[in-house]
Amino acid sequence: MEDFGFLEMQRMQTELQEHYKGQWESMCPQTGRNKLLWLMSELGEVIDIVKKDGDAQIAGDPKVRTHFVEELADVMMYFNDILLCYGITVDELKTVYREKHHKNMRRWT
Repeated sequence: MEDFGFLEMQRMQTELQEHYKGQWESMCPQTGRNKLLWLMSELGEVIDIVKKDGDAQIAGDPKVRTHFVEELADVMMYFNDILLCYGITVDELKTVYREKHHKNMRRWT
């Protein structure tokens, strides 16, 4: 299976932002707050699918599953926009993510 990671996602988001330059907000820290709000809105759409259709439908109904994954993709797009707005690099995220993982591995032992 081909890897699909944050570097590719951020390249895609940068391409999208460049395509709509002048129509969309610029990618800067001040915009990061708005992107966080949009991310929360998209999470609400994910939650609505879970509430409306349920876990079994998400797992078993291709149409529901596609809609669910599409909304998760929207969440990831806004997440990557937030990283870009605040200048958080993939290496920075990777370092902190790994540190957090190690901390969590020891947290309840």
